[in-house]
Amino acid sequence: MLQEEPFNRYSRYLKKKYGQPVYRVGIDAGFSCPNRGKDRGKPGCTYCGEDGSRAPYLGTEQNLKKQIDGTIAFLKDRYSSHIYILYFQAFSSTFAPVLYLKHIYDYSLSLAPFRELIVATRPDCLDRKKAELLAGYKNMGLDVWVELGLESGHNRTLTLINRGHGAEQFVKAFNLLKEFDIKVTVHVIFGLPGENWHDIQKTVKSIASLRPDGVKIHNLNIPEDTVMYNEFLMGEFTAPVDLRHMDYTIRALEMLPPETIIMRLTTDTKREKLASPGYFMQKAKFYSLIINEMKKRKSYQGKRFLS
Repeated sequence: MLQEEPFNRYSRYLKKKYGQPVYRVGIDAGFSCPNRGKDRGKPGCTYCGEDGSRAPYLGTEQNLKKQIDGTIAFLKDRYSSHIYILYFQAFSSTFAPVLYLKHIYDYSLSLAPFRELIVATRPDCLDRKKAELLAGYKNMGLDVWVELGLESGHNRTLTLINRGHGAEQFVKAFNLLKEFDIKVTVHVIFGLPGENWHDIQKTVKSIASLRPDGVKIHNLNIPEDTVMYNEFLMGEFTAPVDLRHMDYTIRALEMLPPETIIMRLTTDTKREKLASPGYFMQKAKFYSLIINEMKKRKSYQGKRFLS
């Protein structure tokens, strides 16, 4: 039987868990990533802009207390919010020595009554000591999540986009986190150069076999401040339009485990920086369209999942 929404949507999961809306406080703690080293201005993955997935609302503010206080004040004023998740969003938020990570995590968590901790990172920025550190925050009563970037399950694509790690390293990092009972959200991008549905299907199948706690699906965005933008100008590829991405997404949702939480279906990029796709419908409209289309197709998350 189809639910009101034919996939396990993150907002519904949070509301069911906490009984009211929950809001993430995305921060930039100044981390970089292995591709960029200490200089965050250097090119990283070919699709990654200079902001490194930094939340647009942070502007140029770097002070952690000001970031957290300002975001919570905004959320309280606009949504009358009461429950918050601390989200280390920008760049690779485990790319530092363990003692420094502990200092940053502890300090940030002390600034508000957070209920969960989310850390976004890469497979090559994790080891046993860092996993043990993250797992320790569960003793504070926090749900602990790691958002782990895979993007593609094909090593040829990962090399092409300069990820700096392979699919095997991703699986190793995923299994390490699960060994410590840390919840894992997998990031994947649809429409990467040289990939068609056949390639995407293989990636989704490999993700599904791991039964991740969450998945974030991104449509390929090409910002102007990226290496990929120059490749795009040469006419080497194009980014999928909204209806193509919708079809990819529906077919992917059918392959994923029904219990996996779907945290995202599209990518956010500042309009003034986005080179391609030239037009992509707004997020709310896309979500509404995909739900209606799934109901028309009698489609639902897990319909084609092979346990």
